[in-house]
Amino acid sequence: MSELSINEKSHLLEEDPYNYQLQDVEEPNLLREFFEYSEIPKVSFNFRKSPLGMPEHIWITDTTFRDGQQSREPYTVRQIVDIFTMLSKLSGPNGIVRQTEFFVYSDRDREAVEKCMELGLRFPEITTWIRAKKEDFKLVHDIGVKETGILVSCSDYHIFSKLGMTRRQAMEHYLSVISDAFEAGVMPRCHLEDITRADFYGFVVPFVKAIQDMAKEAKMPVKIRACDTLGYGVPYNGVALPRSVPGIIYGLQHFAGVPSEMLEWHGHNDFYKAVANASTAWLYGASAVNTTLFGIGERTGNVPLEAMVFEYAQLRGTLDGMDTTVITDLAEYYERKLGYAIPPQTPFVGENFNVTKAGIHADGLLKNEEIYNIFDTKKFLKKPPLVSLNQNSGAAGVALWINEKYGLTGEHRVDKHSKIVSFVKGWIDEQYAGGRVSGIAPEEVMALVTEYTASVESE
Repeated sequence: MSELSINEKSHLLEEDPYNYQLQDVEEPNLLREFFEYSEIPKVSFNFRKSPLGMPEHIWITDTTFRDGQQSREPYTVRQIVDIFTMLSKLSGPNGIVRQTEFFVYSDRDREAVEKCMELGLRFPEITTWIRAKKEDFKLVHDIGVKETGILVSCSDYHIFSKLGMTRRQAMEHYLSVISDAFEAGVMPRCHLEDITRADFYGFVVPFVKAIQDMAKEAKMPVKIRACDTLGYGVPYNGVALPRSVPGIIYGLQHFAGVPSEMLEWHGHNDFYKAVANASTAWLYGASAVNTTLFGIGERTGNVPLEAMVFEYAQLRGTLDGMDTTVITDLAEYYERKLGYAIPPQTPFVGENFNVTKAGIHADGLLKNEEIYNIFDTKKFLKKPPLVSLNQNSGAAGVALWINEKYGLTGEHRVDKHSKIVSFVKGWIDEQYAGGRVSGIAPEEVMALVTEYTASVESE
């Protein structure tokens, strides 16, 4: 018997006959129509469109110290405290970077959590990720952490091949673990691993619905993290499940009853769609998107935190108190303190992200930096637009380089007709005429400027 109820978002009376039951199949459904291992995965359209429904409040969560740390050498306690402190400053008073998660397996893990808790910072809230064991839930509770992530793999690839269970066995096991979390007084955050290869209506929806029913009975909240473990998610509307990000987010709300504030997206970048998928999750109803600093994570990495900061600003029209200059501080910390080499073309943080090498572009920057710069990068990232000098830079490039390097403003700025610019450009032209192929180092240009200045003063 179907029921009529008011949809709290649309405020329309809707008939909701959907009550999906677990399909406990004997053999795994590996969805070979999409995922034939010897072929490139296929994107299928069924033209079932989900409605846009961005929540009133959206935010960013972080897994730099958990998922991000799995792909690199472990951070020291000091490094974790430093990075955590900068994340708090970036988050701002409104807590847009809302949470970050930690391991608690080792003594070092627990010391890092305790040191960060001692700072007394409100954001990001400290959460954990643990093995699904009773003793681990007690450990989290005793530390004073209120929320922890637990792994609930949901595709048949994982259920049958990794766990060696049937769907029903896996579901019953997961629910018993969630019950243990409730018993320990810890909010569980259920990581639905590999959701973009899972039987959405045959396992995911009935399982999540059972979680919601259990949470209601226990009178405790539970979070659902939809994990695009291999980056199969697709942001386009009208794509068939299980690869449809709009369909997954809408379905978890509409068919499994997960409220937006309890719904989170966690993606990977295997097919270059991590940022687009995360933004799509926001647009279709998830309040939280999970990220790592600079996208550092397994294989191709996670959703870059800094990318979602600027996605937030574009979608909301405001930074809501976030201090984006800290992004540059974090990038410099990683390079200088951790020895991590950020690829130079990386948006917002790479050495060349707002650097031009073409003379015609430099000429435009010299006239008005808005022509070739995405926004006021000096204001938001402490990084003015620059040029890299080579055989293509031209006089305009040299002039822009000198102005930015020496902070020349107003009447002190040089232009492409200035004598010092002609002097430097002449030397550069001679270098390449003589067979040079490498770029011009900043030290070389600075030496030329010193030489020219000295010659003028001696006249």
